[in-house]
Amino acid sequence: MAKNISATLDLNKSVKSFHSQVAKLLEFTNITEWNGKKLREREEQIREQAIILAGQCIAILLYNLSISPKVLNYSVSQTQEWRKLNTQKHGSKKRQIVTFGNVEVTLNLPYVLERNPTSKESNNFPFNGPKIKTSNQGFCPFLKWLGMSEGITPLVWSTIAKYGAIASSFDAARSTLMDWGINVSLKRIERLTYLFGEIGINLRQSKILNLEMDHLSNSNVLKDQRVVIAVDSGRTKIRFNKKGRRSNKTNRHGFVGEWMEPKFLTIYVVNEQGKKIRTSAIPITNDGTYSGYKEFLKILEMYLENLGISEAKQVLLIADGAEWIWIHIPPLLKKLKCPLETYQLLDFYHAASHLQDFADAAFNTENERQAWFKKSRKILKKGQTLDLMRNMGELISEATGERCKIMVRERNYILKAYRRRLLKYNEVVARKLPLGSGAVESLIRQVVNLRMKGNSKFWLQNNAEIMLHLRCQWIAKSWDNFCDSIFNFFIKPQTG
Repeated sequence: MAKNISATLDLNKSVKSFHSQVAKLLEFTNITEWNGKKLREREEQIREQAIILAGQCIAILLYNLSISPKVLNYSVSQTQEWRKLNTQKHGSKKRQIVTFGNVEVTLNLPYVLERNPTSKESNNFPFNGPKIKTSNQGFCPFLKWLGMSEGITPLVWSTIAKYGAIASSFDAARSTLMDWGINVSLKRIERLTYLFGEIGINLRQSKILNLEMDHLSNSNVLKDQRVVIAVDSGRTKIRFNKKGRRSNKTNRHGFVGEWMEPKFLTIYVVNEQGKKIRTSAIPITNDGTYSGYKEFLKILEMYLENLGISEAKQVLLIADGAEWIWIHIPPLLKKLKCPLETYQLLDFYHAASHLQDFADAAFNTENERQAWFKKSRKILKKGQTLDLMRNMGELISEATGERCKIMVRERNYILKAYRRRLLKYNEVVARKLPLGSGAVESLIRQVVNLRMKGNSKFWLQNNAEIMLHLRCQWIAKSWDNFCDSIFNFFIKPQTG
């Protein structure tokens, strides 16, 4: 690993060093030696020097902040709620902070430490005062306030977490981070990524608790909007330790990998033409969980309440035929007082796949299968489901054996969706709302299939939950807002 560069804490000196290094890189002599490879090398060298200069500038800013009594006092007030009743000032500590370009600045900062109230006084001489043992659980208010308790600046930490989440592996993330002047170990990238995401999960949980206590704020983001809620499940192998003794050779428990289905949601808005809207004022909401449908319903309710679903103009719930969805989510939408114009729809392309399976069993030739399938698909889309049911019934009456069983199964699937009023495709098309749940299927592909699913990939459930949550924020293009919420988490002024 590259050695950290000490901060100069002198802007003129840093600029002079930058100028000296870059001036040489701007020179060229024999033009015949130049090509794309040569230019690329120069680009990388100039970028490296620019990143180091940026790191030196940030180091100066941090040092100036750290020597300001006003700033230090304010940091104490902003982190007061992190201190326990028996936490006291404990002098100063030197702390090293690393920023971009591996520039390291040493700050001398006030430190607070939790004193152990159960420990006995070890020295009763009045002129020395009592000596009390400490629990060594302390922090620097300045670092806590600015989100730097991990020894790196906020932008460095959020960049590590971003690439740790969106890269194909932590090793790939490390290569990308090194290109941008962040040279940290593979283990540290992994730890910092999970820590960052864990804070996000905790913030999500606190919102759920606020919802349960009726304290959750309503942002009214969805007021007068046409809202689509798409729900689906993915698959990931989760690692579970075997019960019993550890192995004598490795001193570890063995493990088994079991498939689990994380449940996903995406909430977005479409315009009058049915096109998805993606702006800072109306963001897309993506999330999911490995904790089962009950926890998923809490997460969904929290988001819908927070976004103001009751103020929406129209709402469309679209999903596949999973029982848990249609048993539990429609009552939830009713509980949240969704508008009268709320539609529930079985994903059209999912329904069509069952028609194809019916056709495959009903007909002997490919031409007959495709002709019937195309005609039935159009009938389904027009909302003429009863006509389709009659036709399927006639074909079933002529079939026998295994083919008949398949046809009955596929007909009953469509019939069940019809009875649940999930096949109103003609009404949804007329209102220019989407017929398919492609948005959530794409989300699952990007979150799970491209990172978390693969040969020999086994995830601990907590780590899988964190990775899912992080990747959902990135894909929704909400990363900056997500990072803001993480660093606001460290601000806890005294209340009451």
